[in-house]
Amino acid sequence: MTTSQGALGAPARAGTGNPAESSPRVAKPVLYRAAFYATLFGLWWVAAAREVWPPYLLPSPADVWGFLVSVVKDGSLLPAAGTSAARVGAGYGISLVAGTFLGLGLARSRVLDETLGSAVTGLQSLPSICWFPLALLWFGLNEKAVLFVVVMGALFSVTLAVRGGVRGLPPLILRAAHVLGARGPKLWTHVLLPAILPSYLSGMRQGWAFAWRSLMAAELLSQSLKTGVGHLLNTGRDLNDMAMVLGMIGVILAVGLLVDRLVFYPLERLVARRWGVEGA
Repeated sequence: MTTSQGALGAPARAGTGNPAESSPRVAKPVLYRAAFYATLFGLWWVAAAREVWPPYLLPSPADVWGFLVSVVKDGSLLPAAGTSAARVGAGYGISLVAGTFLGLGLARSRVLDETLGSAVTGLQSLPSICWFPLALLWFGLNEKAVLFVVVMGALFSVTLAVRGGVRGLPPLILRAAHVLGARGPKLWTHVLLPAILPSYLSGMRQGWAFAWRSLMAAELLSQSLKTGVGHLLNTGRDLNDMAMVLGMIGVILAVGLLVDRLVFYPLERLVARRWGVEGA
């Protein structure tokens, strides 16, 4: 037996848990991203400086940055971002709760899955903005219509993630739970949801992305709503202000990336380590 093998003859793990050894693995992705975005900004700067397109179609990064600084100073960006955050938070919360229960119901009831489940699968492929005309007829051009579009945009992603996670559980887990007396709500809260947590988090992550995209589409089309990040983007279009348009697109992208990297990515890594599906 060589020193590179463990007690059972399996190859020893390369990593020893030393922070000095793991730091290069962490640094490389950061460097790659920094180089990628620096290249994009460099190409943008060069294209704007050479006026590949007219300045009113492609403003320079300095012009876009100047716009962002101005909306922060005049106090118009933060209230709009707060309004959009409240809208997406309410809609996403409703879709998360409803999608969880609906997904569990589809997974545990064959009749419900063969009827409602087929409709859910089809509705998942429907773009969320298609719900906007229906929301206008039902609720009018107000906050309820926007909330409805956000909920419908995220609901089915969460539902299908929960249904797929429960269906993918080994039958032995459910049998052991029944033997131990887990029935009804206790089976759902103590067995099913903890067991499907990795796939559930993936559904939550996808649901958030759909909720954020649905909100932006609804705010762009809701002319009577005078606040929100999407409204500022639409204002830039109305004013033919490309710096404002690109700046608000950047804000929308930044919010989506920050929530994904600061909330869902750490949660998925934590659960993956806890469930033993990723090397610690």
